[in-house]
Amino acid sequence: MIHVYLDDYRACPKGFVPARTVDECLLLLQECEVDVLSLDYDLGWGQPNGLELVRAMASAGLFPQRIYLHTSSDAGRQQMFQLLYASKPEHVRLTNGPMPPGLLMEISETVKE
Repeated sequence: MIHVYLDDYRACPKGFVPARTVDECLLLLQECEVDVLSLDYDLGWGQPNGLELVRAMASAGLFPQRIYLHTSSDAGRQQMFQLLYASKPEHVRLTNGPMPPGLLMEISETVKE
């Protein structure tokens, strides 16, 4: 099981697989079992954004176990949260904000050097 961090700019936390584009993230969701997915909204000028990823996830039924929204875009976060909340399976845990520091530490400690 992997953890995925979608962001075009920020550094990827230790223990996560980086996805810099919507297409990369969709491929990881299709090909791998994903535990934690952390989403940004703005992914670069003229590029598909996090809401477009969420629409594709909902349409294809591609959901991880846990979803966090680390974006700094308040409007983008609300749009993604509302669509995810309405379309996710009951077992998927959705948090309307970034991952807590304890979770980041827990995941980073599982990485073998």
